[in-house]
Amino acid sequence: MSDFWSSTKTEPKRKFRWLLSVSSEVGDIPAWIIKKVTKPTFTVSEVKHSYINHSFYYPGRMEYNEVEFTLVDPVNPDAANNILKIIDMSGYKLPDTAGKAAQTITKESAVAALGGLTIEQISGGDGGEEAPKSIETWYLKNCWIKEVSFGDLDYESDDIVEITVKVRYDWAELGGPDKSDVGGGAGWRTDSRSEFPGT
Repeated sequence: MSDFWSSTKTEPKRKFRWLLSVSSEVGDIPAWIIKKVTKPTFTVSEVKHSYINHSFYYPGRMEYNEVEFTLVDPVNPDAANNILKIIDMSGYKLPDTAGKAAQTITKESAVAALGGLTIEQISGGDGGEEAPKSIETWYLKNCWIKEVSFGDLDYESDDIVEITVKVRYDWAELGGPDKSDVGGGAGWRTDSRSEFPGT
């Protein structure tokens, strides 16, 4: 600990070194148009028990909260159109015929349409030709799009149009560093065995 500040091998995780991989059925969303993402969070509910003038709390169920990512909307690839294609493949159809009006979104189709979603934090590289390494990877399981905002327009602004997407998922698995190059969902899982089929 005495040489912590003078050691060149001490490198913190940085907020700008990351990649979000979205492998949807309409095609991968390019990492370069995704500008911001929230990492997984969870909440443990509580049960309160009152006794005379005292309160005692007991932990309840754990629930993962939504993840949100923001992407810019270029002309090509058309991010807004690709997001709407994902919603279409999730099961939502415009009600222009009786058959389409009866269709609804299912979890199976919504999860399949969005595909896998991983948040990968990367190293800064070695200063040479070697590619940066994956140092932390979050795997979101059974994720689907819950909410989309296509931004706003303003005559007084030069800003790039942005799209905000909220994603709901069942749980997240955290992986750590390995020797693979970044961009491929590299990393080990906390438990490679799963009791759930298809995960």
